[in-house]
Amino acid sequence: MPSAGTASRRAVQLAALLAMLVFFATQLVGALLPNVPLLITASAAGLALDLYLQHRDPGLVAVLGKIRFDVMVRQLLRDMLLLVGLLRLHGDGSLRDYAPVFVGLVLFYGSHLACQATAIMVRRSRTLPFLTRNIDTTGLHLTAAPPRLLGRQHGRRLLRFAVPATAGLLVTAGTERALWAEIGMGLAVLLGLGGTAYLATWLRPKKRIAGDQQALEWLDRWLADYKPTVGMYFSGGTSSAYQANMWLSTLGALDGNPVIVLRERFMVQKIDATDVPIVCIPKVVHLMALEKSSLKMMLHPANSGKTSQVLRMPSIKHAFTNHGESDKLSSCNPYSKAYDEIWVAGPAARERYQLADIGVDDRDVVEVGRPQLAPIQPYAGAPAGAYTTVLYAPTWEGWDGNPGNTSVMLAGENIVRALLADPKVRLLYKPHPMTGSVDPRAGRANERIQAMIREANAHRGGDRPGPEAAAELARRAAELDTLTTSSFRRSADEIERMLLQGTPEKGRSARVESATAAWESAYWASLPVWEHQIITSARPALFTCFNQSDLLISDVSSVVSDYLISEKPYAVANTSGMAEDEFRAVFPTVSAATILSPGAEGVPALLAAVRAPGRDALAAARAELKVQLLGPSDPPSLVRFNQAALALAAEADERRERMEARASEIPTQREADETAAV
Repeated sequence: MPSAGTASRRAVQLAALLAMLVFFATQLVGALLPNVPLLITASAAGLALDLYLQHRDPGLVAVLGKIRFDVMVRQLLRDMLLLVGLLRLHGDGSLRDYAPVFVGLVLFYGSHLACQATAIMVRRSRTLPFLTRNIDTTGLHLTAAPPRLLGRQHGRRLLRFAVPATAGLLVTAGTERALWAEIGMGLAVLLGLGGTAYLATWLRPKKRIAGDQQALEWLDRWLADYKPTVGMYFSGGTSSAYQANMWLSTLGALDGNPVIVLRERFMVQKIDATDVPIVCIPKVVHLMALEKSSLKMMLHPANSGKTSQVLRMPSIKHAFTNHGESDKLSSCNPYSKAYDEIWVAGPAARERYQLADIGVDDRDVVEVGRPQLAPIQPYAGAPAGAYTTVLYAPTWEGWDGNPGNTSVMLAGENIVRALLADPKVRLLYKPHPMTGSVDPRAGRANERIQAMIREANAHRGGDRPGPEAAAELARRAAELDTLTTSSFRRSADEIERMLLQGTPEKGRSARVESATAAWESAYWASLPVWEHQIITSARPALFTCFNQSDLLISDVSSVVSDYLISEKPYAVANTSGMAEDEFRAVFPTVSAATILSPGAEGVPALLAAVRAPGRDALAAARAELKVQLLGPSDPPSLVRFNQAALALAAEADERRERMEARASEIPTQREADETAAV
């Protein structure tokens, strides 16, 4: 069943659609009777509703377009019904009295089509074969975008420009004077022609950006000047950017010249603030520019259908880093064989690949730790305050339909209910951002859990931080947004954003890191210590939630592996249907965890062990498992990661030298053959 919010939205959409049909039917009746008040009211209301939907519910408007009832058809129908009404009201059935109006109507739609054709040409002229961020684009002659209304919103443009025409027709219907319709139609035509002429100025050489060939030549020059050595390749959907974002700090800290290579245009703005140059190359034919560059190796935080397109380049070495490690089968995908190396956190992942028996050579597995985990604070003993902070961070349902993937559906409500029953628990609920994206039942369970938490907060009370805390948070948020968010005009297109997001200021990364820490401190200080929190936004990040918590409850996922760096107590929900012994044997990451059944009966005992470390029988097991999963703490993970990157880059250099040596031998051999033939 759809959620309450979805059902309400659908009801509103249905009501709007029915109202539109009623207005058209009423307008038809008003035109045929004829009835002036009915005709005027229905025509004006229909146009007003269409304008409203263009702004507030573009999704419904798009659906109407799919059934061939798009904005132009709707407006043309309104105008034709008005014209029919005028002929029946004030004419003799011919077009003689309203010939200028009819001609004006034809000219208006002609000007709209001309403006739309110009808009298409402008958009095509402003589409480069690649996009960039954090790169000086001076040589591409980039310019600001035309007004969005003219360039990209043809539906809104048509309706807004049609307002004078419709108003003139309505006044004529009420006054019997055709002059008003002629004036309104003339204004509409002038708006259409003026918009077309203004939009056409973007086709002049002064506002034209570089052509495709010029742009590709510029890209080759930039690659030659920048000399990238290590890259991160990423392709994915709108909700998957977190998989790349978690590697940004690591990539920026490596020796050499890093670069981020993307494949989807929308992803350029999904990548978090970073000083690393970003290049988005959608077409595979243009991607080959990387093969001619100095790029030696690429990191891959995720598999995608487009990954194979870059793996074709033998001059570049490829390492699969994944975006997290868990005991699930998805962490041992057979696709991993396509990479030169597979970089894992510790010995457990190496063993996992061998047990999976998918053809990965153990020599290609490199243990590098998890550099991103450095900000996570270590275990400091029992909860110091009056409340035990529990982080419940379930993963999503996955693609394979396995009920053991997520605890949200089978155990989530029971876990949350048991936690809320303890008056000394403060719950932080942070579900995976993709929860409910595959199985709607997970989405509905997630909504019910959030409703339970909100209801529990309504029955709680206590002191709240003063207004100065909220003011400090607002100030810190403004500082962070200034550093991490680019401000664009509403009319800005991807070319204008590319122009504005050039070379970042020196030292911006350090300022972002400092501002993020200050925001996180202000965020937690602004919240009552007794209040449960639902965290579904990107900020605060998962790791800062780790630092606030005394206990983690999660599923078999990379969240568990990352949390282990702190050595704090953790629990895993077993919704797989396996017995506990089997569950621990199949999933090594839970071997040092408290296992919760779907009924969550073990939550009270778990909380007691957290509050009294003497009852915690798993502390030693966590310390041992931490090394097994994440590797040794010395040398630091970032050092090992950097060493692995340099070693793989050296292999790429050695291959290039071998290929150059072979290429130089070919002419020598040919000369020898020619000499022998003589």
